[in-house]
Amino acid sequence: MTDSKILDPKIPSGPLAEKWDRHEQENPLVSPGKNRREKTIIIVGTGLAGGGAAATLGELGYNVLNFCIQDTPRRAHSVAAQGGINASKNYQNDGDSVYRLFYDTIKGGDYRSREANTYRLAQLSMGIIDQCVAMGVPFAREYGGTLANRSFGGVQVSRTFYARGQTGQQLLLGVYAALSRQIAAGTVKMFPRHEMLDLVVVDGRARGIIARELLTGEIKRFEADAVVLATGGYSPVFYLSTNAVNSNATAIWRAHRRGAYFANPCYTQIHPTAIPQLGDYQSKLTLMSESLRNDGRVWVPKKPGDKRRPNEIPEEERDYYLERRYPAFGNLVPRDIAARAALVECNAGKSAYFSDRAVYLDFAEAIGRLGKDVVADRYGNLFAMYEEIIGDNPYETPMTIYPAPHYTMGGLWVDYNLQSTIEGLFVAGEANFSDHGANRLGASALMQGLADGYFIVPRVVSNYLAGAKLKPVDTGNDAFKAAEDDTRKYLQRLLAIKGSRTVRDIHWELGRTMWNNVGMSRNAEGLKQAIADVSKLREEFWQNLKLTGNDADLNKQLEQANRLSDYLELGELMARDALMREESCGGHFREEHKTEEGEAKRDDANFTFVSAWEYTGANKEPFLHKEDLKFEFVELKTRSYK
Repeated sequence: MTDSKILDPKIPSGPLAEKWDRHEQENPLVSPGKNRREKTIIIVGTGLAGGGAAATLGELGYNVLNFCIQDTPRRAHSVAAQGGINASKNYQNDGDSVYRLFYDTIKGGDYRSREANTYRLAQLSMGIIDQCVAMGVPFAREYGGTLANRSFGGVQVSRTFYARGQTGQQLLLGVYAALSRQIAAGTVKMFPRHEMLDLVVVDGRARGIIARELLTGEIKRFEADAVVLATGGYSPVFYLSTNAVNSNATAIWRAHRRGAYFANPCYTQIHPTAIPQLGDYQSKLTLMSESLRNDGRVWVPKKPGDKRRPNEIPEEERDYYLERRYPAFGNLVPRDIAARAALVECNAGKSAYFSDRAVYLDFAEAIGRLGKDVVADRYGNLFAMYEEIIGDNPYETPMTIYPAPHYTMGGLWVDYNLQSTIEGLFVAGEANFSDHGANRLGASALMQGLADGYFIVPRVVSNYLAGAKLKPVDTGNDAFKAAEDDTRKYLQRLLAIKGSRTVRDIHWELGRTMWNNVGMSRNAEGLKQAIADVSKLREEFWQNLKLTGNDADLNKQLEQANRLSDYLELGELMARDALMREESCGGHFREEHKTEEGEAKRDDANFTFVSAWEYTGANKEPFLHKEDLKFEFVELKTRSYK
């Protein structure tokens, strides 16, 4: 067993506001032309982070290989983001600034994120908006033509730029346009329907990947001078989540097995505004944008067990519990607080008429104040989506909502340069842990994805390539052969099990175990039970899985089983991380550590650190390393939205 390390985040020196600018100026570059064309960069993922990085590095003249599991880059899960993207433009003249965005993000993450990375994110936010407008992203505008803003949870200013309820789609189309231009120019080569199954490490550096072409089953080797992972988060470990069914953690987990530390895996976000689960037949849950809480009011019946339809419950018998408990922020409290508050009310027997796990989101006041046309202009596509699923008209009947697994703040550990513990392996967007601490504020995911993709990854990868003395490597290298052999054996092992349980059956059981014990509310007993149950389920998986088909063709069952094998290891790590962290902070709520009012109670003396876990082998306990978090520019204090 290796000794525990205190990890160095390699934060530049100097004043907070100058760190990134000085870092850019002081680091070397690769000169244009032949020197860049000779450098190959693999980027896995085509969302805002991956696609943005591929397009930008391609335009800079590098040779880029870009991979995605979908049939087109446009299906990256960034397309599903609804509400908006944050930037500190202060168009509303309501007191916003780069520092306020930085502070709100640090506070929203319950003081468990790295100051320097979070400030850089706020600093770059303004350039993101300028870039997107120049690319033709159709942001909403005020009557006079200026860009419109709205508010999101955890802030008291309006800084969220949006395109109705389809902001992610519009931003991704902008990225796709830039990416398509570079594909046509020949600087980016696109590999759709290819899934990364292993990372190739040569002499301690990331030098390529092993990928499977999903339509044919062919296993392929790809070499590069640097590798960037931008494959999103891991909330499908819960089975039911707001993520697409094909979203998965395999790329980052296979890198973790090769030596990349996994940071803060227990920091998962349960989004307060999703359509409640309607049946066990569902494969995912549907998000209703947090932007709806700008004009919607959340409530439950005051009387437990009241199952009247919402329009039959008079105003005096309604409990607007967020407004009651958090008067300073009301319905715009951060996601973790709003989600736990819904859980508390439902546990007390106060819920919507058709489910004991649902609350109301009511737009009657906003429609009366603003008019139906204004509300429809802001949220019309979301209302239409809700009516298609539930059958109620939200203009006339309050929505029913309930929290659902959504975003993951944990991910591969990276330093200030977004480089993992494996040299040459960079991690961008939701796949890394760096910016959001224990809770992500709404509209910050798109901000991070584009900041990493357009601005940070191109710069830090260039710095690395300018300084790295890389030996020539090709796919005939022994490390590539060994990684391919490992991949083939792994797939054959899955196909050889010949048991009786389907992938869905086992994944469903894993998801219920994680939701019940590692979900919105956690305790030591439940976490220990989760560790035991997931370990037992993993054993059941390897002994009793039922698969059909083979690995030499399109085989969705094999794809899903391969990903589930990673979730079964990741789920146990999430529970171990949550058990180790004897405090409540952000999305990690330990029932043993709460205030008299039931709010999260941090332990700054003992847990102001990033937990970074080292993989030690299958069925072996992982090893914990730490990065101490230093707060020089903000004061550590109790997070309050009252």
